Amino acid sequence: MKNILLCTDGSNFSQIGYGYAAWIAKRMDASIEVLYVTDMRKKTSTQVENFSGSIGVSTYHRLLEQLVELESEAAKVNNQRAKIILEEAKRFLIENGVSQVNSTHRKGFLVDCFQEFEAKVDLIVLGKRGETAGFAAEHLGANLERIIRTSHKPCLVTPKDYHPIKRILFAYDGGKSCDKALDFLVDSPTFKDLELHIITIAKNHDTDTAQNYLNAAELKAIKGGFKPICHMLDGEPEKLMSECIDRYKIDFLIMGAYGHNRIRHLVIGSTTAQMLRRCNIPILLFR
Repeated sequence: MKNILLCTDGSNFSQIGYGYAAWIAKRMDASIEVLYVTDMRKKTSTQVENFSGSIGVSTYHRLLEQLVELESEAAKVNNQRAKIILEEAKRFLIENGVSQVNSTHRKGFLVDCFQEFEAKVDLIVLGKRGETAGFAAEHLGANLERIIRTSHKPCLVTPKDYHPIKRILFAYDGGKSCDKALDFLVDSPTFKDLELHIITIAKNHDTDTAQNYLNAAELKAIKGGFKPICHMLDGEPEKLMSECIDRYKIDFLIMGAYGHNRIRHLVIGSTTAQMLRRCNIPILLFR
């Protein structure tokens, strides 16, 4: 049986991910591990500067005692919050047909404990944004990009709304990450009965190379049982992919992650980051 890691912080974005995780788990015949990490950056610290000289020793000790009590209460609240979030996620997944669901609560930072869980799973599911989404509507989640950049497993990034999946778009550029995605697409039962569109965008107007890439992807998809609808385009990747998604009413995007070099990303941003910001559909990323 395959295994899926579902990361949640209880936010609306991560809760939408429950629906997509349930959908893909049933089609992959996979179990789900739900992970909630209490962010220690929000933990109140009892270590305060020693003001006993200015406020008096007895007053200073009473202040410390109050802080310890507050921190103890905060820990109880955080544990109860984690329990409620994990129970709600598990209930949703079971009610939506997932046969095997486990849950884990950790304290610390998601990016620090992520590798431990990644090693045991075949796919990671996480929301595009988290608890602070309302404050930064155009920003990606604090952990999202770091996880995608370091993960060796495919990552499914879910949007703010759930929609049934009928049509998928696979962006193929001939790179190693796209070859991994193509193998997953062909070998997995997840997408077998869905309408498949394959898009290849010419780099530096090299339409001949792009067409060769597209032909190879099309042939492999046909051998895998698909009847792909293929598009070879020339222009700005982000713009063309977004237009294709709108024109053909695409519900799900599959693509390689961070194919451009780091310098280009620092200057104008990568295609991956741009699509994550622009798209209102789930994106399955491969590195």
